[in-house]
Amino acid sequence: MSATQTEMNHQSAGGFDMKPANEALAILAMAQAEAAQAVQEAVPAIAEAAKLAAASIDAGGRLIYAAAGSSGLMALADALELPGTYGIAADRIKVLLAGGMAMLSEMKGGPEDDGDAARAEIEALQVGPNDCVIALTASGYTPYPMAAVEAARAVGARTVGISNNRGAPLFDVVDVAICLPTPPEVIAGSTRMGAGTAQKIALNMLSTMMAVHLGHVHDGYMVNVVADNLKLQGRARGIVMAVSGVSEVEAGTALDQAGGGVKLAVLIAAGADMVAARGLLVKHGGRLRPALGALGK
Repeated sequence: MSATQTEMNHQSAGGFDMKPANEALAILAMAQAEAAQAVQEAVPAIAEAAKLAAASIDAGGRLIYAAAGSSGLMALADALELPGTYGIAADRIKVLLAGGMAMLSEMKGGPEDDGDAARAEIEALQVGPNDCVIALTASGYTPYPMAAVEAARAVGARTVGISNNRGAPLFDVVDVAICLPTPPEVIAGSTRMGAGTAQKIALNMLSTMMAVHLGHVHDGYMVNVVADNLKLQGRARGIVMAVSGVSEVEAGTALDQAGGGVKLAVLIAAGADMVAARGLLVKHGGRLRPALGALGK
């Protein structure tokens, strides 16, 4: 594939505007599926990136996304979910969006070319060696994320680059390069479509694997969830019940004692008192499985 794959014409695009709606939509659906499949090739790189991200959070650093346009929206969608889903403090997750958050009401193209703004934002955040910066750009050469990741790497931060073009310049300036070689878009250059889909999938995988490394996932349960609404409170009870094997009433009691903390509640339901449960989590770096193992569970 060439370095401008994201700008090429899709093989089914000829006469696209003249096709019956059902046929056109079927083409769009197939293109999305093909874009999703492209992520499989990037699994080893995503695994390495997840390790870098987890190491940064473990070290007290931050996960910082830098992107423009549609890639920025993918970054926001991933970043904003992490505090609630995995209990990662919101101040440990940052998103640098070309043009700032004002772009969310009116998406303009110009700010993506402003590398100076990206460098200034990295400096303002006082990015350092404990941080991990993830730059996203479908083309692989958008100035804003390129400048952000270059500035971050210059001060020793861990860096990850995500692009949909092989041989993207971005890959030469990051520690881990994630190539998502999606086919050309049905609407040429409209990377909010297939390229965006692949980026969202890759980010889902990366941040989920990061959470696994941090000990926030146990048997597929989000055991560090922030249960701040009725649905999530019910989910928290269900997790405590499933992991510890107690009744709903016992799970609710344990959660009350734990102040809503699922990991603590699981350990309390397994027989530990609050002091012992806290001590076990501290001893095992917040990881529930070894803490349960210490209780013989």
